[in-house]
Amino acid sequence: MQFGVDASAPGGDRTATVVVLGGGQAGLSAGYHLQRKGFVSALEDTGARSFVVLDANQAPGGAWRHRWESLRMATVNGIFDLPGFAQPPVDPDEPSRVAVPRYFSAFERATQLPVLRPVQVTAVRPAVPDEPDGDLLVETDRGRWTTRAVINATGTWTNPVLPHYPGQETFRGRQLHTQDYVAAERFAGLRVAVVGGGISAVQQLAEISEVATTFWYTRREPVFREGAFDRDAGREVVAEVAADVEAGRPAGSIVSYTGLAWTSYAVAAAQRGALQRRPLFTRIEPRGLREADGTFTPVDVILWATGFRPALAHLDPLGLRTELGGVRVRGTQVVGDPRVHLVGFGPSQSTVGANRAGREAAHALVRHLRRRDPTVTPAG
Repeated sequence: MQFGVDASAPGGDRTATVVVLGGGQAGLSAGYHLQRKGFVSALEDTGARSFVVLDANQAPGGAWRHRWESLRMATVNGIFDLPGFAQPPVDPDEPSRVAVPRYFSAFERATQLPVLRPVQVTAVRPAVPDEPDGDLLVETDRGRWTTRAVINATGTWTNPVLPHYPGQETFRGRQLHTQDYVAAERFAGLRVAVVGGGISAVQQLAEISEVATTFWYTRREPVFREGAFDRDAGREVVAEVAADVEAGRPAGSIVSYTGLAWTSYAVAAAQRGALQRRPLFTRIEPRGLREADGTFTPVDVILWATGFRPALAHLDPLGLRTELGGVRVRGTQVVGDPRVHLVGFGPSQSTVGANRAGREAAHALVRHLRRRDPTVTPAG
């Protein structure tokens, strides 16, 4: 059995019954459940029920490989266990970009999933135009795969939201996105504007405010949640997000539905006075920001902690987007196209949601493939 196969050499045309796009938590969960349903590695066997996981990263870990250095396990949101594979004890002071990829790597070794990396998927399109239940072509920088179905688990990390404001190009300081952030020490002694109202914005603001002068800008007044987030509240949030994606509306970040938590770092930042929110500025000038009230604030750095959107551009040839710009999904299946499932998307953005979505997608595809051709699908 091959594990984490190196795809550095160009490949040719290959086939798999199901191709999983992405090797993060959602993709690994989907692969695990396909394997449990009797699908075999398409890297070794091109038989009637094969699958492969295509991952753009150089090694296991998904987006966690790229988190900022100072994000420790003690401050990340809970990482739910991968299916059938409990997490070992972890040092709360260990960087998440080290601990989580190590855990994912151990899972891949234990399960021997057929993961091919690094592979960059460039497009997914019908093998035969206007054939709604025909095969799909997955085009990559390492060859092409013909498949009957795709489970998309590409997440959001590669699609950062980068707003544009008047005068932005004239700014003489440094601009960066959360995607580029490394550690607060790089801003020591500077004047830093943090833009965004999500979890990453608060985490980075809290860190940077210990070593620099910070200014916090958000489009709306941030909402901090009082008390614990219980199971009933979680169900309500999942229902809200599911309603949005079923209607074809672009889903917001999870925090846009849940509100922000009063974590220890948020409390500490508030006590330092760092959580004094300002309305968005009206213009960026060479040396700073023109405030909503017309005053000027000089800054050296603008950190755009403005979040991410689902990385789905490679699916555009399938014409899945609605007039609202979203993709209609019921459960994990794209409405109207049973060949395509989205996991780690919408209500399954959380790690526990990603696990459940991987299982749901695998089960749904077994049913779909059985209806299409009962002779090639697993008995499960």
